[in-house]
Amino acid sequence: MESVRARGEAAVRDLSRLPKAHLHLHFTGSMRSATLLDLADKYGVHLPEVLRSGEPPQLRATDERGWFRFQRLYDIARSCLRSPEDIQRLVREAAEEDVRDGSRWLEIQVDPTSYAPRLGGLIPALEIILDAVHSASRDTGLGIRVLVAANRMKHPLDARTLARLAVRYADRGVIGFGLSNDERRGFARDFDRAFAIAREGGLLAAPHGGELSGPASVRDCLDDLHAGRVGHGVRAAEDPVLLRRLASRGVTCEVCPASNVALGVYEKPEDVPLRTLFDAGVPMALGADDPLLFGARLAAQYEIARTVHGFTDAELAELARQSVRGSRAPQDAQQRVLAEIDAWLAA
Repeated sequence: MESVRARGEAAVRDLSRLPKAHLHLHFTGSMRSATLLDLADKYGVHLPEVLRSGEPPQLRATDERGWFRFQRLYDIARSCLRSPEDIQRLVREAAEEDVRDGSRWLEIQVDPTSYAPRLGGLIPALEIILDAVHSASRDTGLGIRVLVAANRMKHPLDARTLARLAVRYADRGVIGFGLSNDERRGFARDFDRAFAIAREGGLLAAPHGGELSGPASVRDCLDDLHAGRVGHGVRAAEDPVLLRRLASRGVTCEVCPASNVALGVYEKPEDVPLRTLFDAGVPMALGADDPLLFGARLAAQYEIARTVHGFTDAELAELARQSVRGSRAPQDAQQRVLAEIDAWLAA
C-alpha cells in the first residue's frame, strides 16, 4: 500500500515514490557526506569544518569571492576520489540515493579531466567512470548515462578534446555534452566548435546557463551552442519572449531549487520562479545539482515545489513527466516510466 502523509485533512502522495528522471547531478557533488569523511580519513586529506560537520555549508556565489569558496570546497571533496574503487563507491551510492527518491533514470555529469591525474589519464578516467556506471545500473536497476562536461574556465581547445572523447564513447553510455562552472566568465560562443563536434556525433547539447547570469546567457546557449537542454535556465523567467521561445522549442530547463537558494541566486525558496516557468509551458526537470554541498537530494526538490510553490499532485506528476521526456532514455523506457507516473497519480 502506498504510504501517504497527512496534510490537513487531505492525504498526500509520497514524493519519494513518484517515478521521475534526474537530469542535473554533478559527479563529486553527488557524494554522501559520510563517504567524503571516510575517503578523507583514508587519504589523510584535511577537510575544513564545513565539510566535516555533515551540514550544508553557508554559501553565496553571486560574487567572485563566494564562487571561489564554493569551487574550493568542491575541489577539496574531489581530491578524495583517487582510485577506481572510490569511483565505483560514489556512483553506486549516488544510484542508491536516486532509487530511494523515486528516480528511474539518471544522467550524471562529469568532467573526466578533473580525475585523470589520479586515474591514469583522460581515457582511463572516463572508462573507469563508465564501468562504474554500468555496474551501478546493473546492481540497482536504475538507468544511468553520462553527460561529459567541459569547464568554461579552461581553454576552448580543451573542450574540443573532451567533445571528441565524448563522441568516441557514445556507444558506451555517454549521451550528452555540457559546459559548467562560472557562466559569467567568457562567452558561450567560444565553445561553439566543441558543441558542434558533440552534436555531429549524436550527443545532446546541454550547457549551463541562466543561473549566475541572466536571460542573455540562456539565449547564448540557444543561439551559439544550439542547446537541446539548459542546465538551470531559471533566469529565463525574467524574459517573457525567451520563455515563449523555450516553450515553443520544447527545450527542457534543469531547474535546481535548493541549489538556487544555497548559492544566493534567489534569497528564499519562494523566490525561485518555478510557477512562472511551469505556467509558461517551459519543460522542466528538477535536479539536486550538488547534494554534498546543498544538502537536498532529488525528492526534496519536488517537496519544495509542493510545499513552497503550491504544486498539486497532478502538477507534480506533470513535472515528473517533463523530466522523463527531457531525458535521453530510450523510448520504451520512457513509456514505462510515464505509465508508472500515471499509476502513482491514480493510486
